[in-house]
Amino acid sequence: MTTPAGRQDSNRRNRMVAAVCAVFVAGMVGMAYAAVPLYTLFCQVTGFGGTTQVAEVNDGRVLDRQMTIRFDANTARDLAWSFAPVERSIVVRVGETSLAFYRAENTSSQPATGTASFNVTPLAAGAYFNKIDCFCFTEQTLAPGAGADMPVSFFVDPAINDDPDLEHVDTITLSYTFFPLEDGDGETEETASVEQTGDANLN
Repeated sequence: MTTPAGRQDSNRRNRMVAAVCAVFVAGMVGMAYAAVPLYTLFCQVTGFGGTTQVAEVNDGRVLDRQMTIRFDANTARDLAWSFAPVERSIVVRVGETSLAFYRAENTSSQPATGTASFNVTPLAAGAYFNKIDCFCFTEQTLAPGAGADMPVSFFVDPAINDDPDLEHVDTITLSYTFFPLEDGDGETEETASVEQTGDANLN
């Protein structure tokens, strides 16, 4: 027969287990919400997955080593834009600030707003590819039939010379994909299907 003291101990243990479970569930929910921004921050800091870096200024150190920067352009099928690099490639010195342009045109009869995702290949080069300014930092809106030259200012960090995995790399491909922005909510429309308008998957 259970004594009153025993029932109190059992109830106390049950409340403790319930409290621990509640804290665990709350923690898991919080981690789920934090996962996306934390993953984004991790990619930005490490260059994981070819994510490029953002720099306010270039420290000015320029090396003799040269890199060919190739430019790739893609658009989501839902976005009626033509989008392509003005130049397919340029040769730059490591550490040198360079400027390139992409050309976008709205081929539809309606205004359209797009946002660009981006990465570089080889993926490991993302940690050393620094953008000072880029059209991809903001949303881009084009009127029906209108076009715009969209600039990207960048440099390759001289620290790439100290990475033995990239010592033989002499070409980096910068790739963009423009997605439509849904009306009213400011969120990129989810779509995995893209229409290739450039030299995609370049190495």
